[in-house]
Amino acid sequence: MGTLWKILFPVEFSPRCQGAARYVEALARRFHSEVILLHVVPAVSIPSGAPPVLAYSGAPDLDVEQTADRRERLNQFLAGELEGIAVRRVLLHGDPAERIVVEATREGCGLIVMPTHGYGPFRRFLLGSVTAKVLHDAVCPVWTGPHREEGEETNPEPVQFRKLLCAVDREEDTRQAARWAARFAAECGASLSLLHVLPITVVRMGAVYFDPEWRADLARETRVWMRQLAAEIGISSEPLVEIGEVPATVGAAARDTGADLLVIGRGRPHGVHGRLRTNSYAILRQAPCPVVAV
Repeated sequence: MGTLWKILFPVEFSPRCQGAARYVEALARRFHSEVILLHVVPAVSIPSGAPPVLAYSGAPDLDVEQTADRRERLNQFLAGELEGIAVRRVLLHGDPAERIVVEATREGCGLIVMPTHGYGPFRRFLLGSVTAKVLHDAVCPVWTGPHREEGEETNPEPVQFRKLLCAVDREEDTRQAARWAARFAAECGASLSLLHVLPITVVRMGAVYFDPEWRADLARETRVWMRQLAAEIGISSEPLVEIGEVPATVGAAARDTGADLLVIGRGRPHGVHGRLRTNSYAILRQAPCPVVAV
């Protein structure tokens, strides 16, 4: 898959980065990718109105010390896990999300792999602010792993790509996601299924239930255009059409099909266009497997 010849992997030396590194290693070995290991040191922020002694005394020295420490840690981080893979280690200063997006664009990366937060009983609702900004602004696809509690995967299974699920609607960006998924599946020898979720409002609105025959007609019409899309991207599997709340239904379908990877479209950078994009962050938070947002 030629678009994955460079993978950008932002790191901040945490256990969740160790978890994400499993996917980076598997992808890099599969696609013979170069990995850019990026660490961003946040710029020193001086409070507005701070006295001159605080604003100028010692801040540069602290920054130099911090930079040297981060450089040393970056040089050693994941050295064993990524042995035999072409790795470049880059240290930058500034706003982490902005630097990640700019570096990915400048390097022509085909994928950004982001570690995701996920601690405690509220992990479904957690998505790191840097990851959220990168998902919003990045040009290339963004890979996020499933949310895990720290230490939850003591003996993780080897990373494999056998079954892919791609959630689609009728917007052009999800057609692009389907094409990306088809190329990835072909390269890995994996199966690919397309899924479209009809919202629960096709069943009822409030206490009013709609005509079951109309729902059946809508589902049939949906399958027609999904079969057309499947033919367009070169897959033969029967498309899946479900009814329900989009994030929960997509997550359930990923579990039921045993998907190793879920692919979705991110939508346009501004505004809300279509139901899938309205639910993209919730899908990312609730997915039981890694998600690529194209």
